Amino acid sequence: MHSAFTYLTVGKSELYRQVMLAFVAAKRRFTVHLRPEDVHAALGGAPDLVAVADALVALESWGNLRSDPDTSRVTTVEDFHRARFLYQLTREGEAAEEALAVYDHALGRRGALQAVALTDIATQLRALLELAAAPDPDPAKVHLLLRALVDRFTDLAANAQAFMGSLQRSIDLHDADADAFRAYKDRLIDYLQRFITDLVATGAEIAGLVARIEEAGVEGLLDTAARREASDAAPGAGHDNGDDPREAEFARRAGLWRERWAGFRAWFVSAPQHPSQAKLLRSQARAAIPQLLHVVAALNDRRTGRSDRSADFRTLALWFAQAPDDAAMHRLWRNAFGLSPARHLTIDADTLAAREDEPVPANTPWGTAPPLEISPRLRRTGSYERRGRPSRVADRSEQRRHLAELAAKEAAELAEARAALTTGRPIRLSDIETLDQEPFRLYLGLLGDALTALTPGRREVATTTSDGSMAVRLTVLDQAREVAIHTPIGVFRGPDHLVHIVDLTTERAELTA
Repeated sequence: MHSAFTYLTVGKSELYRQVMLAFVAAKRRFTVHLRPEDVHAALGGAPDLVAVADALVALESWGNLRSDPDTSRVTTVEDFHRARFLYQLTREGEAAEEALAVYDHALGRRGALQAVALTDIATQLRALLELAAAPDPDPAKVHLLLRALVDRFTDLAANAQAFMGSLQRSIDLHDADADAFRAYKDRLIDYLQRFITDLVATGAEIAGLVARIEEAGVEGLLDTAARREASDAAPGAGHDNGDDPREAEFARRAGLWRERWAGFRAWFVSAPQHPSQAKLLRSQARAAIPQLLHVVAALNDRRTGRSDRSADFRTLALWFAQAPDDAAMHRLWRNAFGLSPARHLTIDADTLAAREDEPVPANTPWGTAPPLEISPRLRRTGSYERRGRPSRVADRSEQRRHLAELAAKEAAELAEARAALTTGRPIRLSDIETLDQEPFRLYLGLLGDALTALTPGRREVATTTSDGSMAVRLTVLDQAREVAIHTPIGVFRGPDHLVHIVDLTTERAELTA
């Protein structure tokens, strides 16, 4: 049996691939049969007609093409005496070219971090939440919405994976032009920062929508989509035994939809000891920024001609050759390789007491220094540790309990601080006269995030914290006077602003209830 991929591994593989692509292009134009002259013209006349005819015969022998006698009218004596055939793609040949097209697309795929896809997913989840709350949702709308959600999410995940892979290849680039890479770095870092911001804001909203849909009953929606897909199941072996094939197909489809929803949920919602894929993607994107800066620094060092280790050793050899005497060479050796008297050996208590009574300077030669008393086990075995059974595994349950209590205490303090800062309406900074220590620290963080996002020329900015738990809107006031906020650790002074702080966790809980 001939393989449909044989033409890729032989000597004239480039010519064979061009011929196959000519047949694929002809099929896109709804042209089924091609003569050797047609293929020769499609290739631009680069290989001669005899080479093209031989390639067609070879492709036919491998099962990529099929030939039929050409019964059209001949116009020359040469055509009358020559065997004439019409060629068309076989199913094997067409499948091979489709597989190669997918392979070429995957290799050349750059990928992208699609912030727009996040917005689309959030929009589809809101519509799905409305259907989940309806007493009798339309099965067609549920099915189409879930299919659109899966398609958009699959595209987002695949593009993100491809982008991070290409980003790593860019980071590992060593022979790039320094100026071009620096310009590319600036655009890429700005792109990463914008996506991280969108992922923090929209990702938190998506996680909240997922939780609300699950509380409203996602199982019913998944069963509705599975039953609609199973309604078109064809009769099979189960039908011959008296079983309804639609029930078996429904069970299979329902399991598949639950797997899809579990994968979608794990992408945006973290679990104990299992951070979400969105969180991991955000960490990878953040880690890529300093790595890019490191690559740029390496390119700058390479352009400025910083010496490497081999150049350092050559310079050191030159210094040794220029040394005036052996004493100078010994001093150079000690300074270059960090040789100094050893002070790391374990000694006994008597030796320590003797050294305290009569200290020995560090520059004392070993030959004139008093002997160093060390453990006999160290001299005999080379190790001071007593060999024997390994130590028992320590019980860390008490430490874990203590850490859990600290985490719960910090969470409670943070919740109190959020409650103290949440006003429910815009207020002036001058209206806040005093703040406790924890609310003040949280307040400084919120103001820092807002002022960082407040670019020149803007008078109002809205942003969220990195964990998506709080939102702040800051507005610049005309002719703002200086205000003072008293705290246990000092007085905070600055120009007056209009600020509105919202606790997003409380809003999600109220919407869920």
